[in-house]
Amino acid sequence: MNLFFPKQANNSITFDRKILIVFTLITLMTLIRSLIHVFAFDGGANSIATIITFSGTPDPDLVIYFVFSLWGLSQLLMGLFYIIVIWRYKNLIPLMFIFIFIEYAMRIVIGRWLKPLSDVYFTGTAPGEIGNIFFVVVVPLILIWIILSQSKKGS
Repeated sequence: MNLFFPKQANNSITFDRKILIVFTLITLMTLIRSLIHVFAFDGGANSIATIITFSGTPDPDLVIYFVFSLWGLSQLLMGLFYIIVIWRYKNLIPLMFIFIFIEYAMRIVIGRWLKPLSDVYFTGTAPGEIGNIFFVVVVPLILIWIILSQSKKGS
């Protein structure tokens, strides 16, 4: 339990150092993705997420772009938090992987069951659709890797 919820946050790690590299790569992806959502004109809604454009007055697309930009801000804050963890609190990385799993699993739950959109709203398949499944499968494997590397160091 201390592996995921340490009594004190610090820079020590008891897991394989390669996990730090994987977490750093996820952090970079999170930061890049967030900046695209914040600064792209469409927030990535049309150009990346392949959401169709709508017509009307006032322009409903601007609301979608605004929400995508706000989503990008949330992702940017998480990415900055990940940088702080890498810099000062590496022993929180296992906990961060739990949050990453929850985020990507909930994207699937929301997108497929709570607020699903049919194919008429898209012009293609967004990379996030595939990325969500990838992370939901891979992050539990990383968590197992963390537990196993921790137990090897303990023995």
